Amino acid sequence: MDVKWGNLGSVFGASLGITIAVVVMFSLGVAAWGRAGSGPRDGQPRDGQERAALAVAALCFAACLAVAAYGIDVIVPG
Repeated sequence: MDVKWGNLGSVFGASLGITIAVVVMFSLGVAAWGRAGSGPRDGQPRDGQERAALAVAALCFAACLAVAAYGIDVIVPG
């Protein structure tokens, strides 16, 4: 039985890259959510920047969820 070091290295590299990407996306989502604020203040509606930040946060969290769902789909036999 031989270990194919090139294949092992490519799997390690891909796993490391995806892990870093998910952590960065989640961090960006948390930062955007914090920038969006806690909601309307004093009865004033959200302005354009707060809406954009909320949309970016939702997009980042959706991307993280998609990666996690794909990983579960690959692991769990269906």
